Amino acid sequence: MKMAILCFFGAFVLLMSVLHANHGNSQNCSKSQLVVGGVGVVVEQSSRVGREQTIAMEMAIHDTCSIKSACSCPILHLKDSQGSPARSFYEVMDLMERKQVQAIIGTISPQEATLVAEFDKATKNIPIISLTPTATSSLPQSAALPLFLQMSHDVATHMQCIAAIIGHFNWRKVTPIYEDHSTFSSSPGLLTHFSDALQLVGSTIESHFSFPPLHTLSNQGIFIEGKLRKLRMKGNRVFILLQSSLASCILLFEKAKQLGMMEKGYVWIISDDISSLLDSVDQSVISSMQGVVGFKTNFKDTSESFRDFKLQFRRKFRIKYPNEEYANPSIYAARTYDATWAVVKAIQASNGLSSSRDFLKSILHTEFNGVSGNISFKDGKLAQLPTFSIINVIGRSYREIDTWSPDFGFSNHNVGSGEGSLDLIYWPGGTQRIPTGQAWGNEGKPLKIGVPSKGAFNQFVKVSYDPHKKETNVTGFSIEVFEAAVKQLPYSLTYIYIPYNGSYDDMVAEVYNKSLDAAVGDTEIIADRYEYAEFSQPYMDSGLIKVVPIKSDAMKEGFIFLYAFTTKMWIILLAMTIGTVSIVWFNEHVHGNEDFEASSSLECISRMLWFAVAVLSLAHREAIRNNLSRLVLATWFCVNVIVAACFTATLSSIMTISTFQQPLHHNNDIVGCNGNSFIVRYLVNVLHYRPENIRNIDSIDDYPKAFKKGEIAAAFFVSPHANVFLAKYCHGYEKIGPTYKLGGFGFVFRKGSTLVGDISEAVLKLTQNGEINTLNENMLRSSSNCSRFAQESNHPTSLGPKPFTGLFMISGSISALVFFSTLRRLVAERQDSIWGLTQSNLIVRRIGEWLILLLLRIRVIQSGHNVELTPNQGTV
Repeated sequence: MKMAILCFFGAFVLLMSVLHANHGNSQNCSKSQLVVGGVGVVVEQSSRVGREQTIAMEMAIHDTCSIKSACSCPILHLKDSQGSPARSFYEVMDLMERKQVQAIIGTISPQEATLVAEFDKATKNIPIISLTPTATSSLPQSAALPLFLQMSHDVATHMQCIAAIIGHFNWRKVTPIYEDHSTFSSSPGLLTHFSDALQLVGSTIESHFSFPPLHTLSNQGIFIEGKLRKLRMKGNRVFILLQSSLASCILLFEKAKQLGMMEKGYVWIISDDISSLLDSVDQSVISSMQGVVGFKTNFKDTSESFRDFKLQFRRKFRIKYPNEEYANPSIYAARTYDATWAVVKAIQASNGLSSSRDFLKSILHTEFNGVSGNISFKDGKLAQLPTFSIINVIGRSYREIDTWSPDFGFSNHNVGSGEGSLDLIYWPGGTQRIPTGQAWGNEGKPLKIGVPSKGAFNQFVKVSYDPHKKETNVTGFSIEVFEAAVKQLPYSLTYIYIPYNGSYDDMVAEVYNKSLDAAVGDTEIIADRYEYAEFSQPYMDSGLIKVVPIKSDAMKEGFIFLYAFTTKMWIILLAMTIGTVSIVWFNEHVHGNEDFEASSSLECISRMLWFAVAVLSLAHREAIRNNLSRLVLATWFCVNVIVAACFTATLSSIMTISTFQQPLHHNNDIVGCNGNSFIVRYLVNVLHYRPENIRNIDSIDDYPKAFKKGEIAAAFFVSPHANVFLAKYCHGYEKIGPTYKLGGFGFVFRKGSTLVGDISEAVLKLTQNGEINTLNENMLRSSSNCSRFAQESNHPTSLGPKPFTGLFMISGSISALVFFSTLRRLVAERQDSIWGLTQSNLIVRRIGEWLILLLLRIRVIQSGHNVELTPNQGTV
């Protein structure tokens, strides 16, 4: 007991001595050491950011005063702006006039500081250090602010980061949302910076949505919900929260989730002022922000100075605000600490004797490693360019997926693949599929899609009116392809067809003029039209080709085999066959072969003709006994084998290849084409046809009429139209000449439309799975009952006898020799007298002379000479 009393007494004496020493020191402070006035502070003390900033300032004051004597410790004059620019202006004026502060720190915008300076010229001499999340690029020109310093990075850099994210995903239109918490019009400047950044990535602002601070609204939830409903009715689905308080952000996403605007297809991007506070919000807030993408200033939170700062901050924050769930400091607390440190150090260094300009100059030349990073200033803002961490809210918190800097852009990219971490984002709805940025569902207005109502080929687009149902029906191949592509889209697309009576070029112009949202039909992709609209991936290849009538006597489908040989060839074959068979019959008959006997001349002729047919397939029943007859038949059989092979080849060629000679056409001919298409312009400008030689043909059925009347000599079609025409009129027309390559058929959209990429991707899928090819075959099949053979076949040149002359001469010579030898034997056997034998020899000699004369005449004709031969010339 005695010992405890002694310890307590000793502690009391020690405490009193310390207090006495401190009191003595305060009494001994010289006038040069005493600080006159203090530091004014204007923050929204009820907000999370304001609470963090207040504690950070108190920590900075404590840390700076612990280094030097308490004599040089400035006093903090705290004022609550209550989130109101008017209140902030009033508190700043009060601090300057009544508290004799040497500097003011707070969330004060340049516009508010300018108004203060204009209101009271004397206040220009008090430095203002702004703690707003972003720094204004250019200060107002109406009033100079030489003593205004911004503890933040240029707002343009923040806008560039957002634009870089938008550009990475090729979103063409976005909707910015911001809380307009400034009475002095800072938000329009924010939109200007954002618009300028979007132009660099080819994007634009479709519409914007601003709302006042929540404390100014009587019914906050109803107001925000009404605004969001209007945004949902628009087509754009990319929303950028440019500027907002944490409370407004929480309410905004709660209402967005209730309205289904946090589902698949939506994009939400938040700026640094919200992303930097995500560590300070509870799980309910995170759950309503799933899939949100944002960026936050990247600073070294692993440094020793920041760890010490974080430890002390958490302890003080929990003591002062025990009901707050999270006590981690944000970038705003770190920057406030560094700003207060720099101000107090400048006050201590000046001892209150320096002018305001010198005082601010000492701050501007300050350079040190603070808890938020390297601190230095240039042009009244933080000099060092920031690096932003790109974050994705997912699960119970968020994950950092990439970094971005003004100098190097995004950093995490897979080498060689062209992909980056941004492609691994989980978007609202829990999908990794990149949203299109546009919505074409029942919530938005249906697309107005123009279709050509006066096309020459209604197989592609046919517009008809049903009087019973009182509705317009649009059908055709192009319509089927478009509707099949729409089914491939990951979202619903609502549209209506608008029949268009003008030309195809005019229809494209209507898309450009925004009278139509798109155009679907057999529209050719050409360079001229790209100036006004964008086209999808071609769903059908195309080229310009010429179609002409074929010869009227060129096709006799029922007797197509006759065109394998010429008429002369058929006559020679018939004559050779009869002659050869007659010789064999005659030779066998003379040599006493009973199989070649006949009771009458009629029977003899009929049996000879049958033998001529049967011997070709070796199906004859007559036995050949004489060697000379065998020689004749063997030779003739070889001839028939070769001729038959050539006949087969020629007939196959007739059935597969068109080689008929067509008359030559040139650009002086009268030609027909669809006058509503680009073909007229192409014929004049590229193929150099005279305009007066081009006839406008309105429909597919008018072309045969024009050909029959002789109004046109040829017609020009794009190849898909030509295929349909030849399918319908397959017996009388064919393609000739070269094919002039074109861009193909595609669907037309406005420039910048996100549907271009989606429909193109869908068309590629339809092409790869063969669905477009199936639709095309169905269209051609329904257009005609002609067989594929009839559509594509024409006749090659028939074979004449010239290739077979040698065979015919050999076979004919052998047959002739056998004939004359047999004839001589017959005559010799039936003439018993010398006179009869002499006469027979004379007959044989005369016949031999004539045979030699005939062979010589054939050879002369083949050589191309016209020589008259007499029997005397044919003898030796």
